[in-house]
Amino acid sequence: MVDLVALKAANERRWKAAKVTRNHGSIAKSLVAAKPRYQAVEARTGVPWPVIAVIHERESSQSWGRSLAQGDPWDRVSVHVPAGRGPFASWEAAAIDALVNCPPHAARNKDWSIGGTLAKLEEYNGLGYAARGKPSPYLWAGTNQYQSGKYVRDGVYDPNAVDSQPGCAGLLLAMMALDPSIGFGADKSGGAGHASPATPAPTSPDKPASQGPSIRNPSGGSIGALIKSLLTAILRR
Repeated sequence: MVDLVALKAANERRWKAAKVTRNHGSIAKSLVAAKPRYQAVEARTGVPWPVIAVIHERESSQSWGRSLAQGDPWDRVSVHVPAGRGPFASWEAAAIDALVNCPPHAARNKDWSIGGTLAKLEEYNGLGYAARGKPSPYLWAGTNQYQSGKYVRDGVYDPNAVDSQPGCAGLLLAMMALDPSIGFGADKSGGAGHASPATPAPTSPDKPASQGPSIRNPSGGSIGALIKSLLTAILRR
């Protein structure tokens, strides 16, 4: 059994050292351009939209006619794992089903730090690479963290095969270069390390804020204060 805590730590270390070795620019641009559609699914599932975007690319090359779950057409019953899903009324409905009802149930995830995010993405494809102590091409293809090794079919691992698709981590790095709002956990804009502007302390409703000197309230020792005291004495006679 794969230790998910160790997998998170390993993928976080890889992320910190990762460099993109293929040009993901055009794909990343297309994924960022579809942000509103991914955000609509995020609103229903809690899964961050960039995560939805990279799954969409890996599973179906961002085809809007195919399901996020396994790349089968969403308007008919799926035949690949997870099989028996659908048909659905829209790409969004199929995506929500994939994230909420299908393993690894990404909508239940609470850890969207970069380590937690990458571990969940790796679970989405399967933990066979982690069991071998290898970086998953589903994440790292197209970066310096991956050279070769691929499951060419279920249960068959070829150490010399090279995954030609862009991996999720490389896509996320390319997307972050286009959209600075993308971040994970403490890396998010406004998160740890981002100081907020100081906010003035609120004034108590039963204790009005002190005011500066005025005609009605002259400062002590001033001519205004002397005139006020003389008038007060005359009016009291």
